[in-house]
Amino acid sequence: MIEFDPEKDRLNIAKHGISLAQASDLEHITSVPDPCFEEARFRAYGLIDGEYYCLVYTLRSGRLRAISLRRAHKKEINRHVETED
Repeated sequence: MIEFDPEKDRLNIAKHGISLAQASDLEHITSVPDPCFEEARFRAYGLIDGEYYCLVYTLRSGRLRAISLRRAHKKEINRHVETED
């Protein structure tokens, strides 16, 4: 189960055009730790409707808490995802 803050969801939709609720649609390919924060965070890369996305999340009380969801940058895809291109 994925949870998120409704206000963060509103901001994510305004900024990235996608709801955090769609994190459950992510076809997970890989995850990497995000060392930029005190709280342990991760970046998951995968596909939603055939497009690459990046999900920033943390684990709280055994649940995945979505922080941000956006289209993945080409350099992130090249770095973290093996593609057939």
